[in-house]
Amino acid sequence: MSEALKSVWIYIENGVFFEGKSFGAEGTRVGEIVFNTSMTGYQEIITDPSYAGQFIVFTMPEIGIVGCNADDMESSNVHASGIFIRSLNEKASNFRSTSDFPEFLKKHHGFGICDIDTRFLTKMIRDEGPKMMIASTKESNKEILKKMLESSPRIEEFDYMPQVSTKKSYIHESGTWDESKLTYRKATHSLNKKVVAYDFGIKRNILNELSQVGLSVEVTPYDTKADTLIQRYNKGEIHGVFLSNGPGDPLILKNEAAELRKLIQAKVPIFAICLGHQLLSIAHGFDTYKLKFGQHGGNHPVRNEDSKYVEITAQNHNYNVPDEICKIAKITHLNLFDNTIEGLEYIDEPIFSVQHHPEASPGPHESKYIFAEFAKRI
Repeated sequence: MSEALKSVWIYIENGVFFEGKSFGAEGTRVGEIVFNTSMTGYQEIITDPSYAGQFIVFTMPEIGIVGCNADDMESSNVHASGIFIRSLNEKASNFRSTSDFPEFLKKHHGFGICDIDTRFLTKMIRDEGPKMMIASTKESNKEILKKMLESSPRIEEFDYMPQVSTKKSYIHESGTWDESKLTYRKATHSLNKKVVAYDFGIKRNILNELSQVGLSVEVTPYDTKADTLIQRYNKGEIHGVFLSNGPGDPLILKNEAAELRKLIQAKVPIFAICLGHQLLSIAHGFDTYKLKFGQHGGNHPVRNEDSKYVEITAQNHNYNVPDEICKIAKITHLNLFDNTIEGLEYIDEPIFSVQHHPEASPGPHESKYIFAEFAKRI
């Protein structure tokens, strides 16, 4: 291990205080601590905008083995507040790697903490739920860190949309990854159907999957007015709307929910994933609730209630829709870990949504058919 690693001090709101080693960016960060059980894909995970405002504890003990590269970015930057890992692999060993993990974090201002008992942290989160925490390479005094944390906004009080969403609309031009050519395919727009994707913190591979099924995808900022899209839909300029994943507590996004309500009333076809799935519930009058410790990983079994097939899925969320929504929607997918709702089809409305991430980069890929289903419906 490099001797250049500096000390970092961590204080969690339940009183836990400890020291680790820092790599990547330095300074002081505040966020909510969660754990992720994925065994691969650490670069995709930390560049997923849905993790804005959160520290990720990786249960996989060895991180950094395959290095990093530009093709595996889910967005243009590292969005997680920080990461905890047991053992840092400073030297990458993979033919696609263009930089090692510490170098990558420094370039993208990512905050890394290693030499940590991640099993202890995982069990703590499992038993007590996600907690707010602070980590600093500058301040080592427990009481000072506690006061700094108490004076910082909690994740449920912060609107991350201006931070993670695109500033202007654009057309997405790439499809899915071509394993034989080691590059992304070009979008074909073969269906001559255009959808507008609300960017609430969208992942690149979700856009790739939408393009791959033949749709033309226009990505638009989080605050795009529904009336504009309704007019375009009525003129035949667009054929549906996609609502993306994203970070934070969906209940804080009141303006976004109000705009979605207009789209719902106008009968615009809608498909939504993760945060978008939650916002649809809120827009219909059914508030979301927070899970005990969330669902973050790549091994979650979800049953398709129509086919009864079990799909292994990728998950990343702390919030879920309530069972009461069954008054207006049919459950299409169910999480077999905790029996929470994973997919919905709204009754008498051209709207459906899922909680998990069907694009699942780097995997599993058993739920990719959902993108083709959206294309078929519009």
